Amino acid sequence: MKKIGAILLTITMGLSVFVGCGKSTKTSVGANNSSSVASEGKTDTSLEDVKKAGKLVIGLDDGYPPMEFRDEKNNLVGFDIDFANEIGKKLGVKVEFMPTEWNGILLALQSKKFDAIIAGLNITEERKKSIDFSKPYLMGGQVIAIKSGNNSIKTLADLKGKIVGCQLGSTGQKSAEDNLKDIKELKKYEKITQAFSELTIGRIDAVIMDAQVGGYYISKKPGEFEVLNEMVSEEPMGIGYRKGDKELKDEIQKIVDELEKDGILSKLSIKWFGYDAYKK
Repeated sequence: MKKIGAILLTITMGLSVFVGCGKSTKTSVGANNSSSVASEGKTDTSLEDVKKAGKLVIGLDDGYPPMEFRDEKNNLVGFDIDFANEIGKKLGVKVEFMPTEWNGILLALQSKKFDAIIAGLNITEERKKSIDFSKPYLMGGQVIAIKSGNNSIKTLADLKGKIVGCQLGSTGQKSAEDNLKDIKELKKYEKITQAFSELTIGRIDAVIMDAQVGGYYISKKPGEFEVLNEMVSEEPMGIGYRKGDKELKDEIQKIVDELEKDGILSKLSIKWFGYDAYKK
């Protein structure tokens, strides 16, 4: 297990000025929800199709702060939103976002509802069976949040016999199933915000989610939540693509490498997490 107190402290400090999520909607930010997709057959036209359409359509979950969420005006904001827009600028196309229920986001990608997933998507061997991934663009990990003052839970071992909440279809769910064998129940929710609501009123004892998300909720309601000083698991995040869309994947990877080299990703991580996630 990796100690995470220092990283959560810096995340919390940087996120302390944020506002809460607005009401979620399931409509695209752009006027047209149709995705520019690679044509059928052996020829890979994924990059050509995006450029011809003049847009890159991104699938995401709009209730996962600080990666992507709704502000008080219902606008999409977050690290991944800024990240995708920077990619679009260098690619020379506009970016449209298509909020999608997390449990079906991989199927939606395969069904050509959008061109790629940029949504704090953890890279796992199971997901690699159905989609392709970029190189990791951010390191993440699964942590446990509890209500402040809950002295009965201080370590992962203390979760024995407890009820833990997670987002349905997330790597938090998989990590809990693999690593938290002694819990009483794993309750699954469509959105992580629902799990935190249940934690607040005492229906569950803890929530498992990405470290960045844990830091956000600590800063959003100071004194209400705290995060255990152990990671359940460590996981890299990547951009998800349909298998065979190599031209698009390779071109965007070049752009991401440039964004990191130019310090843009460092600036975005400081803005949203409160620390430089790319500092060597």
